[in-house]
Amino acid sequence: MPTLPTPQTPLYKHPLPALESWLRGLGGSQQRQNPCLWDLHQPQWSALIELEVEAFTVRWQHQGQISERRFPYGLSRADAEAAILAGP
Repeated sequence: MPTLPTPQTPLYKHPLPALESWLRGLGGSQQRQNPCLWDLHQPQWSALIELEVEAFTVRWQHQGQISERRFPYGLSRADAEAAILAGP
């Protein structure tokens, strides 16, 4: 398991294996057919996280509604985690 930089480090300074380890630590599972897509399930909602070239997109599903936000990799890991786990 790769060592993660400090939580205040921007995501763009994380090597890909560290980003993947972080997403796994959040409870995410990588899709086999598309390794850029991660599924995350919480009791109140689920999310699809897509790692793109310049940003990442989170699509939350809650009670049949879908909310989508795009976040830059300039966010710190702590801020990105808080945004993802805040849910829709």
